Amino acid sequence: MTRLFLALASLSGFLAVALGAFGAHALKFKLDANMLATYQTAVQYQFFHTLALFGVAILLMKVSSTSVALKVSGFAFLLGMIFFSGSLYGLALGGPRWLGPITPLGGLAFMIGWLSLLWFSFHADKSII
Repeated sequence: MTRLFLALASLSGFLAVALGAFGAHALKFKLDANMLATYQTAVQYQFFHTLALFGVAILLMKVSSTSVALKVSGFAFLLGMIFFSGSLYGLALGGPRWLGPITPLGGLAFMIGWLSLLWFSFHADKSII
């Protein structure tokens, strides 16, 4: 699980940089201000949660590779990036309107990821953190 989260955090970081650069250069004059802001929000949240997923991978590696809370947190961050950022990328690039209702599901997944990390912080063995 640790390697999976680390690999996916690395891939997500790469994609966030590439998509951010694409948005800043290729889309700057093709999208209206609202859609460009939507695209930039997707990039920002992907970056934030890429770092969160990276942190989860480090915690799994160094602290507790068996923690269910950390695994839930990692998967929730992944789902959040897919649903939240993915739907915003799609909407900004002219995707179907049904992507709009998916965005809050991604936000909910992000919140679950953070709450799972909070749960871990209170229930982890005190000698390891």
